[in-house]
Amino acid sequence: MKMNDKMDAVNQPSAFTSDNAHSRRRFLQALGVGAAAIGLQQISCSGTKQVAQANTGSGVIDLTSIPGFEKTTADPRASEGWQSISDRKIKVGLVGHGVCKFAVQFGFQDHPNVEVVAVSDLFPDRLAEMAKIARCDRTYPSLEEMLKKDKDIEAVFLATDAPSHAQHAIMALNRGLHVACAVPAVWGSLEDADKLYEAWKKSGKKYMMFETSAYHEDVHVMRELYKRDFFGKIVYSEGEYYHYFGTPLDGYRNWRNGLVPQWYPTHSNGYYVCVTGQRFMEVSCLGVPSILEQFQPQNNVYKNPFGTEIATFRTSENGISRMAVSWDTAGFGAEAGRIRGEKGSYYNNQFQGLTDQVPAIKRPPLPPGVDAGGHGGAHGHLTNEFVTAVIQDRAPLVDLPIALNLTVSGIVAHQSALKGGEWMKIPQYR
Repeated sequence: MKMNDKMDAVNQPSAFTSDNAHSRRRFLQALGVGAAAIGLQQISCSGTKQVAQANTGSGVIDLTSIPGFEKTTADPRASEGWQSISDRKIKVGLVGHGVCKFAVQFGFQDHPNVEVVAVSDLFPDRLAEMAKIARCDRTYPSLEEMLKKDKDIEAVFLATDAPSHAQHAIMALNRGLHVACAVPAVWGSLEDADKLYEAWKKSGKKYMMFETSAYHEDVHVMRELYKRDFFGKIVYSEGEYYHYFGTPLDGYRNWRNGLVPQWYPTHSNGYYVCVTGQRFMEVSCLGVPSILEQFQPQNNVYKNPFGTEIATFRTSENGISRMAVSWDTAGFGAEAGRIRGEKGSYYNNQFQGLTDQVPAIKRPPLPPGVDAGGHGGAHGHLTNEFVTAVIQDRAPLVDLPIALNLTVSGIVAHQSALKGGEWMKIPQYR
C-alpha cells in the first residue's frame, strides 16, 4: 500500500475547507448548544415519532433503548434560511430494513431533491414495511437483483449488515452509482479497505459514510471553529462511545454477537476526524477482557475477548487522541468528546480560549419536510449533505478517504490490542 497511490485520487475540494460551498451558511442567529450535542437523542425505527418495537431472534426489543433512537424534539426553526439549489431529483434506491430500519430513518423519501425509486430487503415482511414507509412500490429481494434489473437508480443508501458494507458499496460503485453507506465503511479488513478505495477511485462517483457524530451539534460547532482557527493545532482530543450490550442486539447472521469494539469506532473517532478533517497516523490500543458471555473468544466468530478497547492515536497534526469504545460497562451511554487546542478548548458544549469573541453557529438549514431525526438530530443533515454534494458535484463531508481513516484506524487499533498495546502504523488514504 503506497501513500502516493492514494494521494492522487482526489482533485476536488474537501467539505472541510473553508471555501467550500457547503460551509458558507454558518453565521446565523444565536442558537444554544444543548444536551443534543452528545448524540443521545433518538427516533424510533418505525419511521414515526412513537415508541417502536421490533421482533428479533431473541424476542421483542424496545428500540428506544438503543442509543440513537429515542424520540427527539423537532426544531421549529430547522428550515430557517433554507434555499433550493436545484429542481433536480436524484433517483435513489434504499437497501436494508433490519433491527434499526435505518434506510428509511434518514429522510431520503422526504427530501425535495430525491425520488426514492426502489427499495430492497432480504425478508419479505420487512421489505413490505420498508416500501410503505418509503412510499415506493418498486421492491427487490436483494441488492444484487436491484443493481441488475433497475436502470433508473443513480444512487443507493446502504443500511445493510456491517460485514457487507464494503462488498455492497463496491458492487454499487462498479455499477456506476453514487453511494451513501451506514457505518463503518469496512468490517475488520484492511484488504477490503484497499478494494473499496480502488473501486471508488475508478468509478468517479460520490461516496459518503453516514457518520452521525459529524452532525452532532457540538461536532458541527467545533468543526466551524476549527476552520476559522479558533483552536490552532489540536494538541489533545477525546472521543467516547459507550453502549452497553449485556444482551447482543439481533443482526443478520448474528454479526453483532461479540462485536470487536474498535471495529465500530466511528462514533468516537468522529470527535477528532470529523472536527478537523485530519487523520490518525499510528495507534497503541489496550483491550479489557470482558466477563460477558458473548465476549468470550470461544463464543463469537471474531475470537474476540474484549468488551472495551481504549486507543491512543498520534494525529497528522502531531497531537494525541484518546478514543474509547465499550460494550460491557453498564451505566450512562454516550457518543461524546472534547478537544484542546493551542488557542482554545471545547468542553461541555462551551468554547474557552484566547478570545471570547466566538460567533454563534447553527447547523445548516434543512429543506422543509426533512426531519433532523435521531442521533442528536444528525440524520436529516447527513442526507441533505449527501444529496447536495451529488447535485453540486463536490466531495461530501465524510467522503471515502475520511470514512476509511475513521474506520481503518479502529481495525489497526484492535490489532494493537491483541499485541498488548504495540504501536502500529495506520494505512493512509488521501
